Amino acid sequence: MFIVENYSLAIVLCIITMFCWGSWANTTKLTTKTWRFELFYWDYGFGILLTTLLLAFTLGSDGSEGRAFIEDIRQADMSNLLSSFAGGVIFNLANILLVAAIAIAGMSVAFPVGIGIALVLGVIVNYISNPQGNPLLIFGGVALIALAIILNARAYQKLQTNDTAKVSRKGLILSVVSGCLMGLFYKYVAGSMVSNFNIPEAGKLTPYTALVIFAVGIVISSFLFNSIQMKRPFIGTPVSFSGYFKGKTKDHIIGIFGGAIWSVGMSLSIIASGKAGPAISYGLGQGATVVAALWGIYVWKEFDKAPKGTKPLLNIMLLLYIAGLEMIIISK
Repeated sequence: MFIVENYSLAIVLCIITMFCWGSWANTTKLTTKTWRFELFYWDYGFGILLTTLLLAFTLGSDGSEGRAFIEDIRQADMSNLLSSFAGGVIFNLANILLVAAIAIAGMSVAFPVGIGIALVLGVIVNYISNPQGNPLLIFGGVALIALAIILNARAYQKLQTNDTAKVSRKGLILSVVSGCLMGLFYKYVAGSMVSNFNIPEAGKLTPYTALVIFAVGIVISSFLFNSIQMKRPFIGTPVSFSGYFKGKTKDHIIGIFGGAIWSVGMSLSIIASGKAGPAISYGLGQGATVVAALWGIYVWKEFDKAPKGTKPLLNIMLLLYIAGLEMIIISK
């Protein structure tokens, strides 16, 4: 299987992860206006699973190093399979709650609160379970990125009117719960994997197998979480399953593509974690919040009508973000 052999390549993969995680949501803007997110989410999940399977049967089964996908899944202990599966279930619930929070409270509250908590909690949890790198540099970098996310929230708030600035308590609660769950899922996937990708120990999973089981957890749990969301949506009217089969081919393809983008990011993060360490891989990846902000600034022109004083905030945000990334990168 393909294994990352040097730290520099691992960092490049983590940066790609950041761009994937910060970019997949753009696909929701490309679907038909009447295509509800609850229906989009089915294809999104299928896209994640298909991508992990493709990687497992190609990069995960090629070469003499490590253990091929089919061989690996046959020898895996049930406890490790369940751990990776649980990671998918936890992520799925966190992701659905985050989207609901965005719909209720807006990007300026949901994303900074949810992803901010996920970033800090995720790095702490993953560093404790597998300490790699200088902790002062890692947590110093995380602090700078968290501050950049707060400034990003402040910039979004400047766009709001008095009416839209009223934050729903439900949206804030959903953001906090989502952030806590989002900060935990990565630990379960990383915990199911072998410690040495080149010489995998018995019973543990290679990263490619762990990713497939993780994706299976997402798809299967969607039949519970997304079904509930369709029948009792946090916002809007209920959606029927028949609506999914009435969707345009374009909408289904875009949904699968959105899942594939996110899945490529997750896969590269997990593959890079063998060399970079889970805390660094996860911390760099969750900087995706600012990548999403860049899409909003330069592509979707969300700040064109922003009041005076917004652009300096955005510039400081980007500088803090870059500085935080540099600290995390040089921590190992």
